[in-house]
Amino acid sequence: MERTISRNSGESSLFAAAIRESLFAGLISLGLFIMLVGLKTDQNIRNELVIEQRWGLLASLVALTMVGRFLYVLFVRPALERRKLQKARVAPKAAEKSYLARNWTKFAVLFLFIYPVLMVLMFGLQGSLKWVDNFGIQVLIYVMLAWGLNIVVGLAGLLDLGYVAFYAVGAYSYALLGTQFGWSFWILLPAAGLMAAFWGVILGFPVLRLRGDYLAIVTLAFGEIIRLVIINWREVTNGAAGVSGIPKVTFFGLFDFNISSPYYIAKVFDIAQSGVYYKIFLYYLILLLALLTAFVTIRLRRLPVGRAWEALREDEIACRSLGINTTNTKLTAFAIGAMFGGFAGAFFAARQGFVSPESFVFLESAIIVAIVVLGGMGSLTGIAIAALVTIGGTEILREMQFLKVIFGPDFTPELYRMLLFGIAMVIVMVWKPRGFVSSREPTAFLHERKAVSSAFTKEGHG
Repeated sequence: MERTISRNSGESSLFAAAIRESLFAGLISLGLFIMLVGLKTDQNIRNELVIEQRWGLLASLVALTMVGRFLYVLFVRPALERRKLQKARVAPKAAEKSYLARNWTKFAVLFLFIYPVLMVLMFGLQGSLKWVDNFGIQVLIYVMLAWGLNIVVGLAGLLDLGYVAFYAVGAYSYALLGTQFGWSFWILLPAAGLMAAFWGVILGFPVLRLRGDYLAIVTLAFGEIIRLVIINWREVTNGAAGVSGIPKVTFFGLFDFNISSPYYIAKVFDIAQSGVYYKIFLYYLILLLALLTAFVTIRLRRLPVGRAWEALREDEIACRSLGINTTNTKLTAFAIGAMFGGFAGAFFAARQGFVSPESFVFLESAIIVAIVVLGGMGSLTGIAIAALVTIGGTEILREMQFLKVIFGPDFTPELYRMLLFGIAMVIVMVWKPRGFVSSREPTAFLHERKAVSSAFTKEGHG
Protein backbone atom coordinates (compact mmCIF):
# COMPACT_ATOMS: atom_id res chain seq x y z
CA MET A 1 0.00 0.00 0.00
CA GLU A 2 2.88 2.36 0.82
CA ARG A 3 4.41 1.62 -2.58
CA THR A 4 1.11 2.47 -4.27
CA ILE A 5 0.86 5.77 -2.39
CA SER A 6 4.48 6.71 -3.20
CA ARG A 7 3.98 5.77 -6.84
CA ASN A 8 0.84 7.89 -7.10
CA SER A 9 2.55 10.84 -5.41
CA GLY A 10 5.53 10.48 -7.73
CA GLU A 11 3.30 10.43 -10.81
CA SER A 12 1.36 13.47 -9.61
CA SER A 13 4.57 15.40 -8.91
CA LEU A 14 5.92 14.44 -12.34
CA PHE A 15 2.68 15.54 -13.98
CA ALA A 16 2.81 18.87 -12.12
CA ALA A 17 6.44 19.36 -13.15
CA ALA A 18 5.52 18.64 -16.77
CA ILE A 19 2.73 21.23 -16.70
CA ARG A 20 4.97 23.79 -15.01
CA GLU A 21 7.84 23.36 -17.48
CA SER A 22 5.48 23.38 -20.48
CA LEU A 23 4.08 26.72 -19.30
CA PHE A 24 7.58 28.13 -18.93
CA ALA A 25 8.49 26.84 -22.41
CA GLY A 26 5.35 28.43 -23.83
CA LEU A 27 6.20 31.82 -22.27
CA ILE A 28 9.76 31.68 -23.58
CA SER A 29 8.64 30.69 -27.09
CA LEU A 30 6.02 33.45 -27.03
CA GLY A 31 8.69 36.01 -26.21
CA LEU A 32 10.98 34.67 -28.94
CA PHE A 33 8.41 34.30 -31.72
CA ILE A 34 6.09 37.26 -31.14
CA MET A 35 8.25 39.60 -33.23
CA LEU A 36 9.66 37.00 -35.64
CA VAL A 37 6.44 35.15 -36.46
CA GLY A 38 3.47 37.01 -34.96
CA LEU A 39 4.15 40.26 -36.84
CA LYS A 40 5.17 40.63 -40.47
CA THR A 41 5.96 43.85 -42.36
CA ASP A 42 4.57 44.28 -45.85
CA GLN A 43 3.72 47.00 -48.38
CA ASN A 44 0.23 47.92 -49.55
CA ILE A 45 -0.82 49.15 -52.99
CA ARG A 46 0.15 52.73 -52.03
CA ASN A 47 3.68 51.57 -51.20
CA GLU A 48 3.11 52.15 -47.48
CA LEU A 49 4.61 49.99 -44.79
CA VAL A 50 1.97 47.95 -42.97
CA ILE A 51 2.18 45.34 -40.25
CA GLU A 52 0.41 42.04 -40.80
CA GLN A 53 -0.68 40.16 -37.69
CA ARG A 54 -0.33 36.38 -37.71
CA TRP A 55 -1.54 35.36 -34.29
CA GLY A 56 -2.79 31.99 -35.50
CA LEU A 57 0.67 30.92 -36.69
CA LEU A 58 2.20 32.25 -33.46
CA ALA A 59 -0.32 30.31 -31.35
CA SER A 60 0.43 27.13 -33.31
CA LEU A 61 4.18 27.39 -32.68
CA VAL A 62 3.69 28.17 -28.98
CA ALA A 63 1.26 25.25 -28.62
CA LEU A 64 3.70 22.87 -30.36
CA THR A 65 6.48 24.02 -28.05
CA MET A 66 4.34 23.47 -24.94
CA VAL A 67 3.15 20.04 -26.07
CA GLY A 68 6.68 18.98 -26.96
CA ARG A 69 8.07 20.08 -23.58
CA PHE A 70 5.18 18.42 -21.73
CA LEU A 71 5.71 15.08 -23.49
CA TYR A 72 9.48 15.30 -22.98
CA VAL A 73 9.21 15.87 -19.22
CA LEU A 74 6.45 13.28 -18.76
CA PHE A 75 7.80 10.43 -20.90
CA VAL A 76 11.23 10.98 -22.48
CA ARG A 77 13.22 12.31 -19.52
CA PRO A 78 12.12 9.55 -17.07
CA ALA A 79 12.97 6.93 -19.68
CA LEU A 80 16.46 8.39 -20.10
CA GLU A 81 16.99 8.49 -16.34
CA ARG A 82 15.88 4.86 -15.97
CA ARG A 83 18.25 3.88 -18.75
CA LYS A 84 21.16 5.60 -16.98
CA LEU A 85 20.34 3.85 -13.71
CA GLN A 86 20.12 0.50 -15.46
CA LYS A 87 23.51 1.03 -17.08
CA ALA A 88 25.02 2.01 -13.73
CA ARG A 89 23.65 -1.09 -11.96
CA VAL A 90 24.52 -3.66 -14.59
CA ALA A 91 28.23 -4.30 -15.01
CA PRO A 92 29.34 -3.61 -18.58
CA LYS A 93 30.06 -6.74 -20.55
CA ALA A 94 32.53 -6.86 -23.40
CA ALA A 95 30.06 -8.14 -25.97
CA GLU A 96 31.41 -9.08 -29.34
CA LYS A 97 30.41 -6.57 -32.00
CA SER A 98 28.44 -7.70 -34.98
CA TYR A 99 29.94 -7.86 -38.45
CA LEU A 100 27.99 -4.76 -39.49
CA ALA A 101 29.21 -2.78 -36.46
CA ARG A 102 32.83 -3.74 -37.12
CA ASN A 103 32.71 -2.87 -40.82
CA TRP A 104 30.24 0.00 -40.93
CA THR A 105 32.80 2.39 -42.42
CA LYS A 106 33.29 0.08 -45.39
CA PHE A 107 29.55 -0.11 -45.97
CA ALA A 108 29.26 3.68 -45.69
CA VAL A 109 31.99 4.23 -48.29
CA LEU A 110 30.42 1.60 -50.55
CA PHE A 111 27.05 3.37 -50.29
CA LEU A 112 28.66 6.70 -51.17
CA PHE A 113 30.19 5.19 -54.30
CA ILE A 114 26.91 3.68 -55.51
CA TYR A 115 24.78 6.67 -54.44
CA PRO A 116 24.63 8.31 -57.93
CA VAL A 117 23.72 4.99 -59.50
CA LEU A 118 20.87 4.53 -57.02
CA MET A 119 19.59 8.05 -57.69
CA VAL A 120 19.61 7.46 -61.45
CA LEU A 121 17.74 4.18 -61.03
CA MET A 122 15.16 5.75 -58.71
CA PHE A 123 14.54 9.14 -60.37
CA GLY A 124 15.87 8.74 -63.90
CA LEU A 125 18.80 10.51 -65.54
CA GLN A 126 17.40 14.05 -65.38
CA GLY A 127 15.48 13.56 -62.13
CA SER A 128 18.64 12.52 -60.29
CA LEU A 129 20.37 15.85 -61.03
CA LYS A 130 19.01 17.57 -57.91
CA TRP A 131 19.84 14.65 -55.63
CA VAL A 132 23.38 14.23 -56.91
CA ASP A 133 24.13 17.95 -56.93
CA ASN A 134 22.34 19.40 -53.88
CA PHE A 135 22.31 16.37 -51.58
CA GLY A 136 25.56 14.79 -52.75
CA ILE A 137 28.13 17.31 -53.95
CA GLN A 138 26.97 20.12 -51.65
CA VAL A 139 27.16 17.94 -48.53
CA LEU A 140 30.56 16.49 -49.46
CA ILE A 141 32.02 19.98 -49.99
CA TYR A 142 31.10 20.91 -46.43
CA VAL A 143 32.32 17.55 -45.15
CA MET A 144 35.73 18.24 -46.68
CA LEU A 145 35.79 21.81 -45.34
CA ALA A 146 34.80 20.65 -41.85
CA TRP A 147 37.41 17.89 -41.86
CA GLY A 148 40.04 20.46 -42.84
CA LEU A 149 38.93 22.82 -40.07
CA ASN A 150 38.88 19.87 -37.67
CA ILE A 151 42.68 19.75 -37.88
CA VAL A 152 42.87 23.30 -36.55
CA VAL A 153 39.95 23.29 -34.09
CA GLY A 154 39.40 19.65 -33.17
CA LEU A 155 42.98 18.36 -33.03
CA ALA A 156 45.10 21.46 -32.29
CA GLY A 157 42.44 23.29 -30.25
CA LEU A 158 42.86 26.61 -32.12
CA LEU A 159 39.52 28.38 -32.65
CA ASP A 160 39.49 29.62 -36.26
CA LEU A 161 36.53 31.78 -37.34
CA GLY A 162 38.11 32.86 -40.64
CA TYR A 163 38.42 29.49 -42.35
CA VAL A 164 36.35 30.72 -45.28
CA ALA A 165 39.37 32.86 -46.28
CA PHE A 166 41.32 29.76 -47.36
CA TYR A 167 38.22 28.53 -49.17
CA ALA A 168 38.18 31.84 -51.07
CA VAL A 169 41.92 31.73 -51.81
CA GLY A 170 41.59 28.27 -53.36
CA ALA A 171 38.54 29.26 -55.42
CA TYR A 172 40.06 32.47 -56.78
CA SER A 173 43.43 30.81 -57.44
CA TYR A 174 41.75 28.29 -59.71
CA ALA A 175 39.37 30.86 -61.25
CA LEU A 176 42.02 33.46 -62.11
CA LEU A 177 44.75 31.09 -63.30
CA GLY A 178 42.25 28.96 -65.21
CA THR A 179 40.67 31.88 -67.05
CA GLN A 180 43.86 33.88 -67.67
CA PHE A 181 46.30 31.09 -68.58
CA GLY A 182 43.99 28.19 -69.41
CA TRP A 183 45.76 25.77 -67.09
CA SER A 184 44.25 22.38 -66.34
CA PHE A 185 42.32 21.63 -63.17
CA TRP A 186 44.75 18.86 -62.26
CA ILE A 187 47.61 21.37 -62.21
CA LEU A 188 45.67 24.11 -60.45
CA LEU A 189 44.24 21.84 -57.74
CA PRO A 190 47.58 21.33 -55.92
CA ALA A 191 48.52 24.94 -56.73
CA ALA A 192 45.37 26.20 -55.02
CA GLY A 193 46.12 24.00 -52.00
CA LEU A 194 49.68 25.30 -51.77
CA MET A 195 48.49 28.90 -52.10
CA ALA A 196 45.96 28.39 -49.30
CA ALA A 197 48.62 26.69 -47.14
CA PHE A 198 50.92 29.68 -47.68
CA TRP A 199 48.20 32.03 -46.44
CA GLY A 200 47.60 29.67 -43.53
CA VAL A 201 51.23 30.16 -42.49
CA ILE A 202 50.82 33.93 -42.98
CA LEU A 203 47.85 33.82 -40.60
CA GLY A 204 49.69 31.57 -38.16
CA PHE A 205 52.58 33.94 -37.44
CA PRO A 206 50.54 36.84 -35.93
CA VAL A 207 48.47 34.52 -33.71
CA LEU A 208 51.28 32.46 -32.17
CA ARG A 209 50.81 34.12 -28.76
CA LEU A 210 47.00 34.25 -28.86
CA ARG A 211 44.51 31.79 -27.43
CA GLY A 212 40.77 31.50 -26.94
CA ASP A 213 38.56 34.45 -27.81
CA TYR A 214 41.53 36.62 -28.83
CA LEU A 215 42.52 34.04 -31.44
CA ALA A 216 38.90 33.86 -32.65
CA ILE A 217 38.76 37.65 -33.14
CA VAL A 218 42.01 37.76 -35.13
CA THR A 219 41.02 34.86 -37.40
CA LEU A 220 37.62 36.47 -37.94
CA ALA A 221 39.37 39.69 -38.98
CA PHE A 222 41.62 37.72 -41.35
CA GLY A 223 38.60 36.25 -43.11
CA GLU A 224 37.06 39.70 -43.53
CA ILE A 225 40.37 41.11 -44.82
CA ILE A 226 40.53 38.49 -47.56
CA ARG A 227 36.92 39.16 -48.56
CA LEU A 228 37.45 42.95 -48.69
CA VAL A 229 40.63 42.52 -50.72
CA ILE A 230 38.69 40.42 -53.23
CA ILE A 231 36.00 43.10 -53.46
CA ASN A 232 38.33 46.11 -53.82
CA TRP A 233 41.15 44.66 -55.95
CA ARG A 234 39.08 45.04 -59.10
CA GLU A 235 42.03 44.94 -61.52
CA VAL A 236 42.71 41.32 -60.58
CA THR A 237 39.56 39.85 -59.03
CA ASN A 238 36.96 41.91 -60.97
CA GLY A 239 35.56 43.11 -57.64
CA ALA A 240 31.98 42.35 -56.66
CA ALA A 241 31.17 41.27 -60.24
CA GLY A 242 33.18 38.09 -59.71
CA VAL A 243 34.96 35.85 -62.19
CA SER A 244 32.96 33.98 -64.81
CA GLY A 245 33.82 31.59 -67.61
CA ILE A 246 35.84 29.28 -65.37
CA PRO A 247 36.84 26.19 -67.37
CA LYS A 248 35.29 22.86 -66.49
CA VAL A 249 37.20 19.85 -65.24
CA THR A 250 38.32 17.35 -67.86
CA PHE A 251 39.13 13.69 -67.34
CA PHE A 252 42.91 14.04 -67.79
CA GLY A 253 42.37 15.28 -71.36
CA LEU A 254 40.78 12.01 -72.53
CA PHE A 255 37.26 13.46 -72.68
CA ASP A 256 35.49 16.55 -71.38
CA PHE A 257 32.00 17.80 -70.65
CA ASN A 258 31.68 20.64 -73.15
CA ILE A 259 28.93 19.84 -75.66
CA SER A 260 30.66 21.69 -78.51
CA SER A 261 33.92 19.79 -78.02
CA PRO A 262 34.72 16.77 -80.22
CA TYR A 263 35.84 14.98 -77.03
CA TYR A 264 32.49 15.42 -75.30
CA ILE A 265 31.73 12.35 -73.18
CA ALA A 266 28.47 11.59 -75.01
CA LYS A 267 30.28 11.62 -78.38
CA VAL A 268 33.20 9.53 -77.13
CA PHE A 269 31.01 6.80 -75.60
CA ASP A 270 28.07 7.23 -78.03
CA ILE A 271 25.45 7.87 -75.34
CA ALA A 272 22.62 10.37 -74.95
CA GLN A 273 23.58 13.98 -74.19
CA SER A 274 22.88 15.14 -70.64
CA GLY A 275 24.28 17.57 -68.08
CA VAL A 276 24.03 14.90 -65.38
CA TYR A 277 27.30 13.30 -66.51
CA TYR A 278 29.31 16.29 -65.36
CA LYS A 279 27.56 16.35 -61.97
CA ILE A 280 28.18 12.64 -61.44
CA PHE A 281 31.85 13.11 -62.38
CA LEU A 282 32.12 16.02 -59.91
CA TYR A 283 30.44 13.91 -57.24
CA TYR A 284 33.08 11.18 -57.50
CA LEU A 285 35.83 13.80 -57.63
CA ILE A 286 34.76 15.52 -54.39
CA LEU A 287 34.18 12.11 -52.80
CA LEU A 288 37.79 11.12 -53.54
CA LEU A 289 39.06 14.48 -52.25
CA ALA A 290 37.05 14.06 -49.03
CA LEU A 291 38.36 10.51 -48.53
CA LEU A 292 41.90 11.81 -49.13
CA THR A 293 41.32 14.43 -46.42
CA ALA A 294 40.11 11.76 -43.99
CA PHE A 295 43.05 9.44 -44.80
CA VAL A 296 45.65 12.18 -44.32
CA THR A 297 44.01 13.32 -41.08
CA ILE A 298 44.00 9.78 -39.63
CA ARG A 299 47.62 9.20 -40.62
CA LEU A 300 48.82 12.55 -39.30
CA ARG A 301 47.04 11.98 -35.99
CA ARG A 302 49.16 8.89 -35.38
CA LEU A 303 52.41 10.67 -36.24
CA PRO A 304 54.40 12.83 -33.80
CA VAL A 305 52.94 16.01 -35.30
CA GLY A 306 49.41 14.76 -34.61
CA ARG A 307 50.27 13.92 -31.01
CA ALA A 308 51.82 17.38 -30.68
CA TRP A 309 48.52 18.88 -31.88
CA GLU A 310 46.63 16.94 -29.22
CA ALA A 311 49.10 17.98 -26.52
CA LEU A 312 48.70 21.60 -27.62
CA ARG A 313 44.93 21.24 -27.46
CA GLU A 314 44.94 19.88 -23.93
CA ASP A 315 47.46 22.27 -22.34
CA GLU A 316 49.82 24.61 -24.18
CA ILE A 317 52.03 25.26 -21.12
CA ALA A 318 52.49 21.54 -20.46
CA CYS A 319 53.10 21.03 -24.18
CA ARG A 320 55.89 23.63 -24.12
CA SER A 321 57.38 22.13 -20.97
CA LEU A 322 57.70 18.77 -22.76
CA GLY A 323 60.03 20.38 -25.30
CA ILE A 324 57.49 20.54 -28.13
CA ASN A 325 57.99 23.46 -30.48
CA THR A 326 54.57 25.11 -30.25
CA THR A 327 55.41 27.55 -33.06
CA ASN A 328 55.92 24.79 -35.62
CA THR A 329 52.97 22.87 -34.21
CA LYS A 330 50.57 25.77 -34.70
CA LEU A 331 51.93 26.66 -38.14
CA THR A 332 51.62 23.09 -39.41
CA ALA A 333 48.03 22.90 -38.14
CA PHE A 334 47.08 26.15 -39.87
CA ALA A 335 48.91 25.22 -43.08
CA ILE A 336 47.52 21.69 -43.45
CA GLY A 337 43.99 22.74 -42.51
CA ALA A 338 44.16 25.65 -44.96
CA MET A 339 45.47 23.37 -47.71
CA PHE A 340 42.32 21.23 -47.63
CA GLY A 341 40.23 24.39 -47.60
CA GLY A 342 42.07 25.47 -50.77
CA PHE A 343 41.34 22.11 -52.41
CA ALA A 344 37.64 22.52 -51.61
CA GLY A 345 37.71 26.09 -52.96
CA ALA A 346 39.24 25.01 -56.27
CA PHE A 347 36.59 22.32 -56.62
CA PHE A 348 33.86 24.84 -55.78
CA ALA A 349 35.05 27.17 -58.54
CA ALA A 350 35.14 24.31 -61.05
CA ARG A 351 31.67 23.19 -60.06
CA GLN A 352 30.04 26.64 -60.16
CA GLY A 353 31.89 28.08 -63.16
CA PHE A 354 31.58 31.45 -61.42
CA VAL A 355 32.92 32.85 -58.14
CA SER A 356 32.13 36.10 -56.36
CA PRO A 357 32.79 37.53 -52.87
CA GLU A 358 29.18 36.76 -51.87
CA SER A 359 30.08 33.07 -51.60
CA PHE A 360 32.73 33.67 -48.92
CA VAL A 361 30.98 35.66 -46.20
CA PHE A 362 31.37 35.07 -42.46
CA LEU A 363 28.22 32.92 -42.39
CA GLU A 364 30.12 30.20 -44.26
CA SER A 365 32.81 30.11 -41.57
CA ALA A 366 30.12 29.99 -38.89
CA ILE A 367 28.40 27.05 -40.58
CA ILE A 368 31.68 25.12 -40.89
CA VAL A 369 32.56 25.75 -37.23
CA ALA A 370 29.02 24.71 -36.24
CA ILE A 371 29.41 21.44 -38.16
CA VAL A 372 32.70 20.68 -36.35
CA VAL A 373 31.21 21.45 -32.92
CA LEU A 374 27.93 19.61 -33.57
CA GLY A 375 29.71 16.54 -34.87
CA GLY A 376 32.20 16.42 -32.02
CA MET A 377 35.61 18.03 -32.21
CA GLY A 378 38.19 15.51 -33.36
CA SER A 379 35.66 12.97 -34.67
CA LEU A 380 35.59 12.47 -38.44
CA THR A 381 32.47 10.31 -38.26
CA GLY A 382 30.55 12.79 -36.14
CA ILE A 383 31.51 15.70 -38.38
CA ALA A 384 30.30 13.82 -41.47
CA ILE A 385 26.97 13.13 -39.74
CA ALA A 386 26.68 16.76 -38.66
CA ALA A 387 27.37 17.97 -42.22
CA LEU A 388 24.70 15.63 -43.57
CA VAL A 389 22.16 16.84 -40.98
CA THR A 390 23.09 20.52 -41.29
CA ILE A 391 23.46 20.95 -45.05
CA GLY A 392 21.14 18.14 -46.16
CA GLY A 393 18.53 19.21 -43.60
CA THR A 394 18.48 22.82 -44.79
CA GLU A 395 18.11 21.61 -48.37
CA ILE A 396 15.23 19.35 -47.38
CA LEU A 397 13.51 22.28 -45.68
CA ARG A 398 13.38 24.02 -49.06
CA GLU A 399 11.19 21.20 -50.32
CA MET A 400 8.82 20.99 -47.35
CA GLN A 401 5.85 22.52 -49.13
CA PHE A 402 3.46 20.28 -47.16
CA LEU A 403 3.90 22.68 -44.23
CA LYS A 404 1.56 25.03 -46.07
CA VAL A 405 -1.24 22.62 -45.28
CA ILE A 406 -0.53 23.04 -41.55
CA PHE A 407 0.32 26.75 -41.35
CA GLY A 408 -1.68 28.09 -44.30
CA PRO A 409 -0.97 28.92 -47.96
CA ASP A 410 1.02 32.05 -47.05
CA PHE A 411 3.63 30.02 -45.19
CA THR A 412 6.98 29.97 -47.02
CA PRO A 413 9.48 27.35 -45.73
CA GLU A 414 12.43 29.29 -47.15
CA LEU A 415 11.84 32.20 -44.77
CA TYR A 416 11.90 29.99 -41.68
CA ARG A 417 14.64 27.64 -42.85
CA MET A 418 17.40 29.26 -40.79
CA LEU A 419 15.04 29.72 -37.81
CA LEU A 420 14.28 26.00 -37.75
CA PHE A 421 17.95 25.26 -38.30
CA GLY A 422 18.90 27.37 -35.26
CA ILE A 423 16.27 25.71 -33.08
CA ALA A 424 17.54 22.29 -34.14
CA MET A 425 21.12 23.29 -33.25
CA VAL A 426 20.01 24.41 -29.79
CA ILE A 427 18.18 21.12 -29.24
CA VAL A 428 21.18 19.07 -30.35
CA MET A 429 23.62 20.98 -28.13
CA VAL A 430 21.30 20.54 -25.12
CA TRP A 431 20.89 16.83 -25.89
CA LYS A 432 24.53 16.12 -26.87
CA PRO A 433 26.71 18.99 -25.59
CA ARG A 434 29.94 17.37 -26.81
CA GLY A 435 28.63 16.64 -30.29
CA PHE A 436 27.14 13.64 -32.02
CA VAL A 437 30.30 11.57 -31.59
CA SER A 438 32.61 13.04 -28.95
CA SER A 439 36.23 11.94 -29.45
CA ARG A 440 38.75 13.63 -27.18
CA GLU A 441 40.84 10.60 -26.29
CA PRO A 442 44.51 11.02 -27.23
CA THR A 443 46.10 8.61 -29.66
CA ALA A 444 48.93 7.82 -27.20
CA PHE A 445 47.98 6.55 -23.74
CA LEU A 446 48.79 3.73 -21.35
CA HIS A 447 46.70 0.62 -21.91
CA GLU A 448 47.23 -0.69 -18.37
CA ARG A 449 47.22 0.81 -14.90
CA LYS A 450 50.59 1.04 -13.18
CA ALA A 451 51.54 1.89 -9.61
CA VAL A 452 53.00 5.33 -9.02
CA SER A 453 55.93 5.96 -6.71
CA SER A 454 55.12 7.36 -3.27
CA ALA A 455 57.29 10.38 -4.05
CA PHE A 456 54.67 11.54 -6.57
CA THR A 457 51.51 10.89 -4.54
CA LYS A 458 50.08 12.70 -1.56
CA GLU A 459 48.86 9.63 0.33
CA GLY A 460 52.06 7.66 -0.12
CA HIS A 461 50.73 4.85 -2.30
CA GLY A 462 50.11 4.39 -6.01
